Amino acid sequence: MTLTLDAIFRSAEIDPAQIQVIRHSFVREHEDSGLRGIHADSSDEEILAYTARQSSNTRVFPAVPPTVWVIFIKEGGDRARFWAVVRNVGEVSTEGPLRQFNLEVSNELSDLKNRLVIGWRSPRAWRLNGPTASQYPVIEIADSQPIPFPGFDNLVLDYPNLQAIMREHRYASWRTALSSVIGIYLITDTLSGRHYVGKADGSDSIRQRWSTYAANGHGANVELRGLDPENFRFSLLRVFDPSTPTRTIDKSESHFKIALDSRKHGLNRN
Repeated sequence: MTLTLDAIFRSAEIDPAQIQVIRHSFVREHEDSGLRGIHADSSDEEILAYTARQSSNTRVFPAVPPTVWVIFIKEGGDRARFWAVVRNVGEVSTEGPLRQFNLEVSNELSDLKNRLVIGWRSPRAWRLNGPTASQYPVIEIADSQPIPFPGFDNLVLDYPNLQAIMREHRYASWRTALSSVIGIYLITDTLSGRHYVGKADGSDSIRQRWSTYAANGHGANVELRGLDPENFRFSLLRVFDPSTPTRTIDKSESHFKIALDSRKHGLNRN
């Protein structure tokens, strides 16, 4: 059974009926308008600006385009490589043959950026409605490029980052590093500013402990149940070798609870 773009959309909870799919081709300058195009060295900002300019001819581009645009870049033959999902915030202006849109890059499918390649069945078409594009075949999902581990002292993660680190191949070195230490960590509810100081000790590495948060948001901590994990920020306060005695870990945890006043004004109950 051939994997199609529909499965990719559904996995990201994107309704094909509510989107349009655009395939850009490399061209330095358009002969009809003289406007600058994009090329292999174009930056993301240049590609976004290029996407935001569309024809004022409603036979070429819809008068009321959908909110979600899925952007691909043409490769050799019938291949098209995924660039980004962008959200159309609204039309800004119309000047002669062009309309300018306010577009924002979305995080949707961001883990597939430059990795997802589909077969573009309609060589002359550059824009498709979602239901048509959803039937196009997925040719390739390339291995992601590894992301270097930034070091324990520089680790500050929001909740989607934490989930990606525990799941995606490109973060393999991060999981290895987090598996090698135990210690004291901090969860901040950015909505209220309150802190929760936690620990990973004994046979529980930081990776194992944080995996539970990635899975359910609260890690079985009563204090965190009922809060929206999308507002959580994770960081490390101190790391230890796994052979460190439990009493040392407990002493460090108590110190940070006092220093951050997380019992009285935070999310720690004890």
